[in-house]
Amino acid sequence: MSMRIADIQCHLMQAGGPPQTGWTATGKSALASSRNWLFVTVHTDCGMVGTGEGSGWPRAVAAAVQDLGGFLVGESLHSIERLHQRMRTAVMSHGQVGTVGSGAIAAIDMALWDLRAQALGVPISQLLGGPLRQAVPYYTHASSVAAAEAAVRRGVRAIKVGGIKGVVERAYAIRAALGPEIDMMVDLHGPPWLNAADAIAIGRELEPLGLLFLEEPVAPDDLPGWRRVRSKLALPLATGERLATLSDMLPFITEGLVDVVQPDTGRFGGLTQMHKLAAIAEAHSLQLAPHSGSLGPVAEFAAVHLLSAIPNGLVLERMDPDWAERDAVITQTLNIERGHIDVPAGPGLGTALQLDAIARHPSQRNIAIADGGYNAGTESESLLLQARRPRAALTRK
Repeated sequence: MSMRIADIQCHLMQAGGPPQTGWTATGKSALASSRNWLFVTVHTDCGMVGTGEGSGWPRAVAAAVQDLGGFLVGESLHSIERLHQRMRTAVMSHGQVGTVGSGAIAAIDMALWDLRAQALGVPISQLLGGPLRQAVPYYTHASSVAAAEAAVRRGVRAIKVGGIKGVVERAYAIRAALGPEIDMMVDLHGPPWLNAADAIAIGRELEPLGLLFLEEPVAPDDLPGWRRVRSKLALPLATGERLATLSDMLPFITEGLVDVVQPDTGRFGGLTQMHKLAAIAEAHSLQLAPHSGSLGPVAEFAAVHLLSAIPNGLVLERMDPDWAERDAVITQTLNIERGHIDVPAGPGLGTALQLDAIARHPSQRNIAIADGGYNAGTESESLLLQARRPRAALTRK
């Protein structure tokens, strides 16, 4: 392939929050006021344009993309793997750059896959080995019985319940309303994070509900806590959305701490690294369910292509409904029916950016702390981890 990179541009915007998430029942999530989407376009010397999306603190990721962009101009597109290695090596001198560095690489890498597939006239799923399935199942969030029932009426077959306060009671109410034919998952991520003892107490109460998985019962950097939780609960466990590299994921996989890995499509190094992760997970009999809660629509297209082409693709997260302007920023939207997303059939990702719509929403704020999850009277302390009090309320049904 003779194309060369002529320019890399960032398109940063302020996105509105979804009408509700799994945490709406107890407070306001960070998505409500600080959600940014960062889209990236890679322009070639022959006029073709590839589109990507990066997350992991989009404002900071945009600066990293601009640095990498100047470094990559003039490079040939003949090997996406080579460019991926080159980007990782280029940021190495900055230390372990985490989701900011990996988010920048993800955005550019995604656009490179889009360009390669466009040049060949095929969807990205074909480059990933070809689709095993023509539609990918998704789940959405519900903060109440009414929200869960509305989602099921739209055809959704899997519901996530979130938050810490009253989560056991809420999960039981939703399970009772929906019955056993609808999959359900519970997400316990902070702030504040739970300690292992509190996570185990909640998990044991949730075991009879037959969850598809329990997500982030403790923080991803609390490996001793993960080991305790794993040894005490008979539930599938999931994590991964805050991790950046294969080596970040490796302890969870090789120690058998999780059943489901959840890379974020915008911050886990792009399709190049996610495809490698899927193979490692498959070798350990694990499923892959990409995180997508804070992301815009471009990364969702990429995730659908990936999940269609891997044998261990479980389900995709989707805010349904989401911000009303979500679809206005792209040229083509995904087709959704009966709780599934059809795999795009057009060349590349199957969509491109509407730059005028993006320009109408300039970035204003990209940082916030979710509220409503803390012990009474302690909200202002902004603790990262907090032992729950009164502790008996943790497991109230």
